[in-house]
Amino acid sequence: MIRTPISSAVLHAIWNIKTRLLRHGGVANPRDTCGYRCGLRLAPTQNPSFLFVPSSVQHCTSAAAARARSIRAGSRFYFYLVCATALLLGACSALPDKPLRAALYDFGPGPSGTQSAPRQSALPPLALADISTPGGVLDNQAVLYRLAYANAQQLRPYSQARWSMPPAQLVRQRLRETLSVNRAVLNAGEGPALNRGANQGVLPRVLQLELEEFSHLFESPDGSVGLIRLRATLVAPTPSGEKLLAQRNITVQRPAPSADAAGGVRALTAATDAAIEEIALWLQQVP
Repeated sequence: MIRTPISSAVLHAIWNIKTRLLRHGGVANPRDTCGYRCGLRLAPTQNPSFLFVPSSVQHCTSAAAARARSIRAGSRFYFYLVCATALLLGACSALPDKPLRAALYDFGPGPSGTQSAPRQSALPPLALADISTPGGVLDNQAVLYRLAYANAQQLRPYSQARWSMPPAQLVRQRLRETLSVNRAVLNAGEGPALNRGANQGVLPRVLQLELEEFSHLFESPDGSVGLIRLRATLVAPTPSGEKLLAQRNITVQRPAPSADAAGGVRALTAATDAAIEEIALWLQQVP
């Protein structure tokens, strides 16, 4: 193979390039940080990223970059601030409202002429025991309802309705008010009921009640009644114990004017008054 001698023009060009590259701070390719290009060792440089950039230009460029970084940092700060504010406002709007206070119900004042009517002493005194509630379901103040068309076995409480006292106490209070019109009503187990001298030597009979059902019963979504079921037992105290005189089951229902807690309360009040009237009549019929 014949070697072609390198022309003097090419050597002159290579020499001139080397002379320029040997100046401080110059490289042939800024990305070639190792200093090699086409097998040639280039002149060392302090920062290969600059190609003969004057110091004044470098200072201006650095200041502009610093301002750009500051602007970007400020933009990120305001962005995060806006996001935090939006999240805070969203959390505040998601807070629940103040819970509503449950409405309290009772049976009302009763007949207006009850207290002013003259008491008739023809009927003997009666001792009234506390009303029991088997199972303890009615020992609280919840207003209960049933959905007979869906699940008649499940009792459900109204969330925004309460009785002023447990239903058994309300029924007993109403019963005592009604019976007191025609006779003296005493508390069973207390002094007056155990005083033979005050009762002509005979202890008064004792009325015992069990409240088995007291609920707002929905027979359909639009039709409902107030339902009360009682078991009444009349006993006579004797030296050997209590003597059973009579017993009766009483079930009364009255239509509710509305399909809500207020309608159920009105229906239960009417049903209770009707059941008490039935009890009063039954007591007069027991010999």
